[in-house]
Amino acid sequence: MRNNFNKTFIFFVLISVIFSIYLTTLNINHPYVGANVTINENKEIVITNLEPKSWAEKIGIRKGDIVVEVNGEAPIKHKPIKKYNVIEQVESFSLSRDGVVKEYSIINETIFSTQSLLIIIIPFTVLTLCLFCSFYIYKSNKRTNLKSANLLNLFLLIIAVAYVSATGSSKGDMISRYVNLCLFLLVPVSYLHFLYQYFIELGKKLFNFNYIRLGYIIVTLNLSVELANDIIGYNFQVNKLVNLISFFIMLVLTFVLKFVGLKKIKYSEQAYVIKVLIVTNVLAFSPFLLFYVIPFIIFQDYVFPPTFLAAFLLLIPFSLVYQFLATKIYDIEFLLGRIRYYSLLAIIPTFIMIGIMLNMKESDPNFYQIKLSIATFISLILVFYIKEIFDYRFRLKRFSEKYNYQDSIFKYTQSIRKASNLDQVISELKQVIVDVLLVSKAYFIEVDKLKNITSIDPQAKEADYGEYVSEIKEVSEEIGKIVEVNKGFIINIGVTDDKSYVLVCLSILNTPILTRDEISWLKTLSFYTNVSLENFLKIDELMLHLQKVESEGQNPGWLTKLLFSIEEKQRSNLAKDLHDSVLQDLVSLKRQCELTLAEAEDDRLKSQLQNMNSSMTRIIKTTRETCQELRPQLLYDLGLVKALNKLVAQYQEVVNFDIRLNTGNFTKTLDIDAQLNIYRIVQELLTNAHKHSQASNVLIILVCIKDKIVFHYEDNGIGFEFSEMEDKAESMGLSGISERVKALKGSFSVETSGGNGLKLDIEI
Repeated sequence: MRNNFNKTFIFFVLISVIFSIYLTTLNINHPYVGANVTINENKEIVITNLEPKSWAEKIGIRKGDIVVEVNGEAPIKHKPIKKYNVIEQVESFSLSRDGVVKEYSIINETIFSTQSLLIIIIPFTVLTLCLFCSFYIYKSNKRTNLKSANLLNLFLLIIAVAYVSATGSSKGDMISRYVNLCLFLLVPVSYLHFLYQYFIELGKKLFNFNYIRLGYIIVTLNLSVELANDIIGYNFQVNKLVNLISFFIMLVLTFVLKFVGLKKIKYSEQAYVIKVLIVTNVLAFSPFLLFYVIPFIIFQDYVFPPTFLAAFLLLIPFSLVYQFLATKIYDIEFLLGRIRYYSLLAIIPTFIMIGIMLNMKESDPNFYQIKLSIATFISLILVFYIKEIFDYRFRLKRFSEKYNYQDSIFKYTQSIRKASNLDQVISELKQVIVDVLLVSKAYFIEVDKLKNITSIDPQAKEADYGEYVSEIKEVSEEIGKIVEVNKGFIINIGVTDDKSYVLVCLSILNTPILTRDEISWLKTLSFYTNVSLENFLKIDELMLHLQKVESEGQNPGWLTKLLFSIEEKQRSNLAKDLHDSVLQDLVSLKRQCELTLAEAEDDRLKSQLQNMNSSMTRIIKTTRETCQELRPQLLYDLGLVKALNKLVAQYQEVVNFDIRLNTGNFTKTLDIDAQLNIYRIVQELLTNAHKHSQASNVLIILVCIKDKIVFHYEDNGIGFEFSEMEDKAESMGLSGISERVKALKGSFSVETSGGNGLKLDIEI
């Protein structure tokens, strides 16, 4: 069934294109004259009416002129005159006025006139727009194959080809006449059929299907009357009157049925759609009814010509485009950039401007109007595009923020920068979704790891979210996940270690599938929100942790590590300052002292200078050692093992005990902070051993066992009673070591007693 319709749709499109080519050829070969005639009692063919701004009016033809000859033959033989009472499809003709005969020739350049705007440019623009809408409906309906979408496509093709065929019908072309009559009458019927089916698919019945059957019967009767006219040959005006009465009846019936249907569903979600359809169709068809159909039925005359009034049919495809964008009748993805979108908006203003300019300046050179149309159209595109730039640059407040994805993300990120808590972020997110999408309300819900709802938006009632509990649990698995429901969608906007944060977004309308642009936009918003959410939760967690630490009276490991990192940074800065200033100044003074010593002749002065030089040498050496101690450069350059070996070698030169260092199995890769902490632990232990232990042997082992770092220190010194050392320097040193181990997230044990030395074990 689906494939059959696809083929049928393509077939009708091809027929429409072929027919349009045929009409284009007809319009070029036979420019529109715009003169109606009738046969008087003397069997003379008399001009009875002239279209405003038509070729016939501009060259001076008047009502009452008598047609003498058409294309070199008697005018009664010319088929459009004989059958449809119009002077069309002619190359030349002669008119008699007050006994004077004047011959007229129609050349192809007359096509480029004001009438060409109404009988060529606008009708073919309507055809293009209708095909444009049909293509996207056809594309989106491939998967669902809704009958209402198929009927809407047929309606668009009918109204477009009916309008285009009117250009051929006005020239007295028989094929165009039959096509126009059939499709012209099918416009309200096919529209009713589409509305009926669309709301049936939504579970609503606006009116009885018998009204649609009646419409098809009326169309069939009118075609039968037209065939009878060709066979019997009765008055064409009578036939035209029957056609217009039939059209009037069906169009009024369409309006009445829509109003009745609106009353039936005025409290449902679809009421808004019906209201928009009523307004746009009244605007599209009312001018044609009021100023042509009704006056012709009553007085056999009209206020404005049909070629002008039919231009209002442009509102039909434009109203559908609006519905696609605003209420999303179907899931239409407009794969259009900003420039192409504004090209669509520029069409109607272009026609208005061209119409005004053509009325003001009809006597310009050939092709002037086409050049002017193109130039004006491009100018309007530029105007709209410049407006977009100004809107973006100055952030002007638009009449509507709907579907403005790019600016909405920018505004959202700017607003959450100013937020001071999580509630403000969620409030901004709700607002931006309601502003941009077809969503009327949004509720914030928290879900735990067991998929139990733990917190619900205070504004939400159980009736709002109760039927979507399973979907809420489903989206709680990952950030940005979206599940669509009958009246909106549910999205995960954030995930933490113990919770997921979900937004339930609902509309008063039944919303269709989200487009790719909408899904990408929503996912982007959710990831932005998750970052802000994590930041606020981390800040809250940090504040609680600090309060806990304050109450317990001890620093956490991460804080200790941070303090040690700051300490090392200060040590490094101090070492740099000593090396770059004090040490360099000392070296400079030593060189000056050596130069003065070389030039001195007094023995006493030489002796003093030599003592000063020796003192400066010791100070320079001490300063270098201090810089090395403050910032062990070898640690940064060659790693922990090399730095420890050098540290031990330096201590071995000044202490009176033997130091053994074993790092043979140490292959662990550590960050610089961890290496510095281990280095400082060894440095602290060697300093304590030198000052207090009176040991003769010190053993230091640093190895890797599986994934652990094991550090062992042992000496044979005098030891001490650990419980009695709270106020002594040794206790201060061990306390610092303990804090460093905590910063490394390791364990620490001490074994010592008076006269038994010291053993210390660390596992990291």
